[in-house]
Amino acid sequence: MRVADDAAEARIDQALVTRVLLGNDRRAFEQLLRRHHGTVRAQLRRLLHGDESAADDLAQETFLLAWRKLEQFRGEARFSTWLYRIAYSCFLQAYRKKLPSTDQALDEEVEQLPAPAYEADLRLDLQRAMQRLSTAEQTVLLHCVQLGLSHEETAYVLAMPLGTVKSHATRGKAKLKAWLADWHEAPREEKIV
Repeated sequence: MRVADDAAEARIDQALVTRVLLGNDRRAFEQLLRRHHGTVRAQLRRLLHGDESAADDLAQETFLLAWRKLEQFRGEARFSTWLYRIAYSCFLQAYRKKLPSTDQALDEEVEQLPAPAYEADLRLDLQRAMQRLSTAEQTVLLHCVQLGLSHEETAYVLAMPLGTVKSHATRGKAKLKAWLADWHEAPREEKIV
């Protein structure tokens, strides 16, 4: 059923893009924005380790660029995938400029975790394990696992060969599995608080 839903969503996006391109239809673009703003913002928030303010700024920049470059959309990939690629490019530009809030946001996120409990411990250990991965492995896993993109879509978004995406995904998952293999939930009553 999901494949049919994805195909229907892609057709709706394509129709809206066509309306924008043929008639400079701002309402159609606003519909595209409403349809994709949440997922683009979520992608950026994950890349920015939860920094919502920076994610909002980059999401706005993403849609501004999408408006300006919409005529370059060729339909080779889904509109959402093309949009993720723009968002990722915006993220990379901001990262290269060394957004002061990027590294700081991660530290603040760790500090805001609740008192040690199963979920918090697991989240923290997973976060630490993710940080040990190479940047490429982290980025590929973010797109494939957290955003649910296929390997092909991830390759398109990251402008990376498909084989490289598959290698990074496989290696990253294997490393996480090895690093977290000994992790298990301690019984709550035995847990030291």
